[in-house]
Amino acid sequence: MASSQVETVSTHADKAKLGLAIALVLGSLAGFYLLSKQGQAVQWGTLIVGMAAAAAIFISSEMGQQLVAFGRDSVREVKKVVWPERKEAVQMTAYVFGFVVVMALFLWLTDKTLEWVFYDLILGWKK
Repeated sequence: MASSQVETVSTHADKAKLGLAIALVLGSLAGFYLLSKQGQAVQWGTLIVGMAAAAAIFISSEMGQQLVAFGRDSVREVKKVVWPERKEAVQMTAYVFGFVVVMALFLWLTDKTLEWVFYDLILGWKK
């Protein structure tokens, strides 16, 4: 069985796009805080425009394209999932709760039995 490796070649232009996107994110965050005296509209406008520009540049890069493809594939896979009906979901939830109660009782009974064996029978520490 032959295994194939996929190599991603990152060009200088792609690295420049990612660097510019990071610079825009940092610049818009800095602008948001530095422009606090200009009013909230200017602050939020700077932040939103900067983040939107950074997102647009990131999406145009190879890494952004891969992220978009991953998102599409994820949505496609989620659509393939067969979700249980309400009755089946309630029934399975009741089974889980029932199992938890039974396991809790078993562990409590085991704990009390071991406590009785060790403290009362072996060590003789009666209460």
